[in-house]
Amino acid sequence: MTFGEKLKSARLEAGCTQEELASKLTVSRAAVAKWESDRGMPDVANLKALAAALSVSIDYLLDDGSPIDLSMTKKAIDLRQFGDTGKLSRLKKVKIKERIVCEEYPQAQIIRLTVTKIRNTKDETIADQAIGWTALLLGGIPLFGTQEMGKTISSLDQQYYLVNEEKKQYFVLITDEFIISRVMAQKLDQKKFTIEDREFMTMGEVD
Repeated sequence: MTFGEKLKSARLEAGCTQEELASKLTVSRAAVAKWESDRGMPDVANLKALAAALSVSIDYLLDDGSPIDLSMTKKAIDLRQFGDTGKLSRLKKVKIKERIVCEEYPQAQIIRLTVTKIRNTKDETIADQAIGWTALLLGGIPLFGTQEMGKTISSLDQQYYLVNEEKKQYFVLITDEFIISRVMAQKLDQKKFTIEDREFMTMGEVD
């Protein structure tokens, strides 16, 4: 059985709908549906939450049942030490962050990721619809999608990477202050995939 099949089986055994499980994990129902259809993979935190919510072990949910390293590391970084002390442009920041991830994983394959969509939670969707209809009723521009747009804009200073190092794969986020790495429970090899509320697409290797 695949991860998705095992997840669906465990959910049904627990007498839980996709919506109910999503509510317990504070993720969207679409995220649960993608996991169950093997079109996406939860991160380590959600994998642990799934196991707890469904009263199964993490090893059971994994396709091969192999042990898993649930470690996550978070290290402070200072972008200024890689360039001048003036205001760094966004492009320069991206280049510096690529240098940082290459130094962190010198022998690994590093794949750039881009966020193609950030989905709203159920509450955010309701708020977004209220804003849109209110603006429309007041004769203004219907501002639907403002929540997702705002989250997308706020994420522009965050760079994401998949790092393949020997038998481990890391999901790496680099902000202006930190590099955060998570060991993936199961290797991601799709061109498009979903983690939590974000949909990602691979964009080629870092040179």
